[in-house]
Amino acid sequence: MANSKFAYVRSFELPDPLLPSTYIVCRLDGRSFHKFTDVHGFLKPNDERGLGLMDRAAEGVMTELRDVVLAFGESDEFSFLLKKHTTLYNRRESKILSSILSILTAHYVFHWPDFFPETKLQYPPSFDARIVLYPGEQEVRDYFAWRQADTHINNLYNTTFWALVQQGDLTPTAAHAELSGTVSAQKHEILHGRFGVNYNNLPERYRKGSVLVRKPVNKRPRSRQPPPWDGTSGEVEVLHVDVIADEFWEQRPWLLR
Repeated sequence: MANSKFAYVRSFELPDPLLPSTYIVCRLDGRSFHKFTDVHGFLKPNDERGLGLMDRAAEGVMTELRDVVLAFGESDEFSFLLKKHTTLYNRRESKILSSILSILTAHYVFHWPDFFPETKLQYPPSFDARIVLYPGEQEVRDYFAWRQADTHINNLYNTTFWALVQQGDLTPTAAHAELSGTVSAQKHEILHGRFGVNYNNLPERYRKGSVLVRKPVNKRPRSRQPPPWDGTSGEVEVLHVDVIADEFWEQRPWLLR
């Protein structure tokens, strides 16, 4: 930036570095997406097109920002994990937050016609975002376990609710009232007993959410042993797997390095 008599205004910009040697998690949520999905005719309780579009937008984030090594999504929400020792944008919170937010939103709009070819966007979608820092591996694992548990809880409720409305002919108010105070076992019983639905047979995407990681790249230069792969290169893949148990993390030790 050229120096001028106006350059003093830069002194009002405050540094906002994130604490070093901590795990950075950025979570995005759709703003007023109940209205957005209604206006655009999303299917209830789950719309494969909308879920696929969110996955594609999150993949765009991981493609453009290589320090994002893991993403987890459900409905209109996605969480992104950056490497513990990332120096992306000198760990400036505003830069990281605004970049992830704008990239995901841009890809969501850009790829909309790929997933909703017969539905024109009636107005722009928008998302809010926040960054949370976690000190250790256990907190990171517990965070993603929390989000996956939330996926199951929300989906079980929504699946039962919409079965009561769409197949049981209840009004939304009546369906909410019937589910008020029920536990998981009771919701399973409603689905199975009244509608012949075994919740555990529903697609894993609905029950477990989407997990985005990169496929390992094994390049072995002839002259020397390569350093351990750090998860920042390679093709992004979308999985629908358990992230609460140990197996997922044991198979991918680079995520928490």
